[in-house]
Amino acid sequence: MTQPLADRIRPTALEDVVGQEHLLGKGKILNRILSSGQVPNMIFYGPPGTGKTTVANIAAHLSNKKLYKLNATNASVNDIKNIIEDLDSLIAMNGVLLYLDEIQNFNKKQQQSLLEFMENGKITLIASTTENPYFYIYNAILSRATVFEFKLLEKKDIIIALKRAIEIVKQDLKDKFISYDERAIDHIAEVSNGDLRKAINAVELAVYCAQADSKDTVHVNMDIAQECTQKKASNYDKSGDSHYDILSAFQKSIRGSDPDASLHYLARLISAGDMFSICRRLLVIASEDIGLAYPTAVTIVKSCVDAALQLGLPEARIPLAQAVLVLATAPKSNSVITAIDAALRDVETKNIGDIPPHLKDAHYGGAAKLGRGINYKYPHNYENNYVEQQYLPDSLINAVYYVPGKNKMEDQIAQYRKIMKNK
Repeated sequence: MTQPLADRIRPTALEDVVGQEHLLGKGKILNRILSSGQVPNMIFYGPPGTGKTTVANIAAHLSNKKLYKLNATNASVNDIKNIIEDLDSLIAMNGVLLYLDEIQNFNKKQQQSLLEFMENGKITLIASTTENPYFYIYNAILSRATVFEFKLLEKKDIIIALKRAIEIVKQDLKDKFISYDERAIDHIAEVSNGDLRKAINAVELAVYCAQADSKDTVHVNMDIAQECTQKKASNYDKSGDSHYDILSAFQKSIRGSDPDASLHYLARLISAGDMFSICRRLLVIASEDIGLAYPTAVTIVKSCVDAALQLGLPEARIPLAQAVLVLATAPKSNSVITAIDAALRDVETKNIGDIPPHLKDAHYGGAAKLGRGINYKYPHNYENNYVEQQYLPDSLINAVYYVPGKNKMEDQIAQYRKIMKNK
């Protein structure tokens, strides 16, 4: 069976790995660790196609340990027992490096079966996961391993790898010449959404699908690239003006309570595969433009964002659309951002003075001698759980930051504050 191009292109040296500069760049922590040859227990956390398996393979080579690979999706305790049985054999005389993919699919008992051998150093574990390890991996494993986060690859890194992949394919098609349009490679890199494996698979498909001309030249053009990625090219550059223009129109449409326009710009962002910008902007809008007019909006949006990130595209479009419609049809208020920005301006530009003594911490011996906490009035001892006393520093005693917006929820807040103070 022909080995997939994504495997044939897999680097065997750190300097050939694209991306992950924050970990693998010269002088960076993971580069230093692997170059030392003393490989510790590690957990690689990040999206698919970002180099986790590649780096694990290189780590095993540099450590001079016997490499075993398991996928927790279909592995069992028996698979681990089989590895353990090899620990005292000649093939594992230098120890074992176990690469465990998708470790979040192992239950507690399966994960704990590794602990004894991690402790005595007979097994070095490199586990990978696309899920947050602090939610899915048990503390006993986490306390014995270092977590490294792999990030989505940048387009420029994917382009480098794609051109390397084409050079390898040329060796398969010795009787043909391969050429390509830069725009086609750029398009495949863009729509891969940071997933190198996805991009390489698309290039491999494009090369083998392209028809050779009379001169036995296989040319990968934009039409082939679009066909093999099943994505329509769009005028969208994550670092260019169109990126910020679409995000601006997206937020302003939601702020303007136009659900149709909001969905249109969401569709543009989804088409470009820009999940990160969508999720980040929705969370901002929930507090900046809706805020206290509908306080539970941020909770709903957070749930929709979490669901979208777990599902991935194309299914992610559904909870994302739900979040957009909730925000676009919700009552609006900017009182939250106005209030915090006003408070920050005073902190950054004014002499804010000292905290009133009666508000300072008084939970230690000698606090009273320093005047801490004296004359503090505990609001719950008073009617309506409220008592008039000074909270702001003397220099800001008359400052007002929060002004309730004109909406049903904040009208109730204003009315409650009035009743509370008047008793």
